[in-house]
Amino acid sequence: MYDIKSKKAEEFINHEEILDTLEYAVANKNNRALIDSILKKAEEMKGISHREAAVLLECDLEDEVQRMELLAKKIKQRFYGNRIVMFAPLYLSNYCVNGCLYCPYHYVNKHIPRKKLTQEEIKREVIALQDLGHKRLALEAGEDPVNNPIEYILDSIHTIYSIKHKNGSIRRVNVNIAATTVENYRRLKEAGIGTYILFQETYHKENYEKLHPTGPKHNYAYHTEAMDRAMEGGIDDVGLGVLFGLNMYRYDFAGILMHAEHLESALGVGPHTISVPRIRTADDIDPSTFKDAISDDIFAKIVTVLRIAVPYTGLIVSTRESQKSRRRVLDLGVTQISGGSKTSVGGYDQPELEEESSAQFDLADRRTLDEIVNWLLTLGYIPSFCTACYREGRTGDRFMRLVKSGQIVNCCQPNALMTLKEYLEDYASPDTIKKGEALIEEELLKVPNDKVRTLAKENLIRIQQGQRDFRF
Repeated sequence: MYDIKSKKAEEFINHEEILDTLEYAVANKNNRALIDSILKKAEEMKGISHREAAVLLECDLEDEVQRMELLAKKIKQRFYGNRIVMFAPLYLSNYCVNGCLYCPYHYVNKHIPRKKLTQEEIKREVIALQDLGHKRLALEAGEDPVNNPIEYILDSIHTIYSIKHKNGSIRRVNVNIAATTVENYRRLKEAGIGTYILFQETYHKENYEKLHPTGPKHNYAYHTEAMDRAMEGGIDDVGLGVLFGLNMYRYDFAGILMHAEHLESALGVGPHTISVPRIRTADDIDPSTFKDAISDDIFAKIVTVLRIAVPYTGLIVSTRESQKSRRRVLDLGVTQISGGSKTSVGGYDQPELEEESSAQFDLADRRTLDEIVNWLLTLGYIPSFCTACYREGRTGDRFMRLVKSGQIVNCCQPNALMTLKEYLEDYASPDTIKKGEALIEEELLKVPNDKVRTLAKENLIRIQQGQRDFRF
């Protein structure tokens, strides 16, 4: 029985409710009166339900699809402006006890090089990332209680935060590790993590169990209920995601929105981010063996409708996607992208590891961070390295209140510009510096609060003089 407030996975992600939703969406895909009413509701920019979103996703009326895209762009601009937050993944260990059929780290893969970074190796990785200009990391590790216990993750977080190299420092560590206990989530919170990220892969229970035939991840309920435990442990910024291509995309689209609705209803705050990865080629993984792959057009539509459905939630697209694909979805709602990424353990300090088949997946966008920053500037976006909200305690419902009120712009806009200025001073190529300085001058004029704008200008001068780490 569907119960949005239930703590049981099969009740807040209810199979029958999803099937009914998909049937309703198909039946109403060309119902102009209904679609018009949904879009009018969406224009209030307070979100729509999973069932309403499913109708929009199913709709193939060209004029209505164009209307959706225009609305998604408007919502994106309203809450996030033209800021794009930059981050990079950091792989600590590819030891894993799970048997996931879509991941080369699965334990039956006996030829992939297994590696776990020592704390000294983590220092070298972090210095390499700092030398690129990164301030925000997503920490990744396989599930292995012997090789990757929670103590190892906590020690690694401490090491990452401790490293100050030249003008570089990592200011926010998000963590993407396996579902764990309330006590362990409490320990992660105490260690100072930003967002706890956990991809569901698919919300279809039967297919989930087939895709995870062995290992602790096989337990659908324990995995799906992880965000409830994380919030109980004090982590109020959580990130959802599914791996599109594993299962029917319509089903997982409805599922992830139901999960977001559950968190909002039962715990008071929805997801901080939603990621939309697509399955990619990897060491012993061939995406063509999965029958539910989605096209670029469907991918763009998923991003569009997600932005309409959850206007306050950040949307993340990684280097799994090509430059062309990422360009298409930037306007439609994406707020965070990775850049200069390595998906191998030790790949930043030793790039040759990518060639030794230790990567979790093949990258589609292999440009350097500076090339991506330059590209974003050319397109008129502000590449942001900001971590201020997390460091100022603007997380969970406090962050959401600022976003919903529109006041976040008085923090995010100047913070984005100041962190961009740091990047230009410390890491950028000459052409990127030229483009970045011109954009900063232009975008400063758009900061709505006079006092904030004046102080931001003063801080930009201080950054040019060698000072660092200003934030509102």
